[in-house]
Amino acid sequence: MRDIFIKACNGLKTDYTPVWFMRQAGRYMPEYQRVRQKYDFLTMCRTPEIAAEVTMQPVRILDVDAAILFSDILIPLEAMGIKIEFIEEKGPQVHPAIRTSAQLNQLKPLEIEKIQYVFEAIRILIRELNVPLIGFAASPFTLATYIIEGASSKEFINSKKFMFSDKESFHKLMAMLTDSMLLYLKEQLKAGVNAIQIFDTWAGILSPFDYELFVKPYVKRLIEGLKSVPVIYFCPNATGLADQINETEADVLSIDWRIDISDASRLFREKTIQGNLDPLTLLGSEDEIFKRTTYILTGGRKARSHIFNLGHGVNIHTKVDTLKKLVDFVHNFKHKEE
Repeated sequence: MRDIFIKACNGLKTDYTPVWFMRQAGRYMPEYQRVRQKYDFLTMCRTPEIAAEVTMQPVRILDVDAAILFSDILIPLEAMGIKIEFIEEKGPQVHPAIRTSAQLNQLKPLEIEKIQYVFEAIRILIRELNVPLIGFAASPFTLATYIIEGASSKEFINSKKFMFSDKESFHKLMAMLTDSMLLYLKEQLKAGVNAIQIFDTWAGILSPFDYELFVKPYVKRLIEGLKSVPVIYFCPNATGLADQINETEADVLSIDWRIDISDASRLFREKTIQGNLDPLTLLGSEDEIFKRTTYILTGGRKARSHIFNLGHGVNIHTKVDTLKKLVDFVHNFKHKEE
C-alpha cells in the first residue's frame, strides 16, 4: 500500500506532499454520473459494491494518495430511528426533527446491524485499494444540528435555541450522539479503514465559550476512542477556536481557505495541516490554480507535516482534467523547485 498519506498524518516529513480531495467521488466525474443515472443516492450508499466502485473511481483516474469512503454523514441516523431523504434543490431532509427534551426519546441508540452495508463496502475496498482508505462520520454537534433543524441551515436558530434554553437536554443529546458515533467509527476501524476524518462542519458557528461547553468535551471523547489510526478533524471557520481545537488531540487539522496556511501552521503547530485551496479556484485559469497551489505548498512546509486538499468538497463544475493536472503538480512540486 502506498503509505505517504499515513506518514504525513503521523507528522512525518514526506518526499512529496500527499494529496486527496474531499468529495472527490462525486457529480463532477462522468464515471460517477453514469452510475448515478441508474441509482438514487441512498441506494448507492446502501449497496456495498456500488459504494466501493464509486470510491475507487477517483483513485484510478486522479492518482490521489488516499480514498475516502463513499457515503454520507447522515447515514447513521437511519439506524437511530430517524428518516433521511435527499431532495434535489433542497438537500438533506431529516424526519422527525427533535427540538425539545420530550422529543429526545424518538432518537434511539445506534443499531449497528442496520447499517452493515457501510462496513461491507469498507471490506471490499480494503481488498481492492492500493492507497489508504479514510472512514468518516459527522461530529456529534454537526449531527445534532441536522437532527434539530431537520435540514441544512444558515442561522441555526432552532439549534441555538435548544442549546441556550435547555442545556441539560442538549448535553443528553450530545452524549447519545457521541456514544453512537464512537460505535459507528469503531466498526469502521474493525472493517479496516486506515484513518478517520471527523466532519465538524457547523461548529464554526459557535463562540469559543460555547464550543468549550457544548462541543469540545464530546469531540475529545470521540477522538480519544479512535487513536489506533490517525484522526483528521475538519472544522471550517476554526480560527477563533484555535485554543480549544488544539486540545482535541486530533492528529490532523483540515482547514478551509479562510486562514493563511502559514498562520494555521503557527496556531496548530503540533498537528499535521490538511488543506487549503478554495474549491472554486479550480474554476479559474491554470496559471491562477498553480500560483495559489505553489503558495499553499510552500506555506505547508512550515507545518509539522502537510497534506494538500481543498478547503471544502470538489465543486460539481470542476473539470476532471483540471484535478488530474493539480494532482500531478502537487506530486512533482519538489522536483520542480530543484
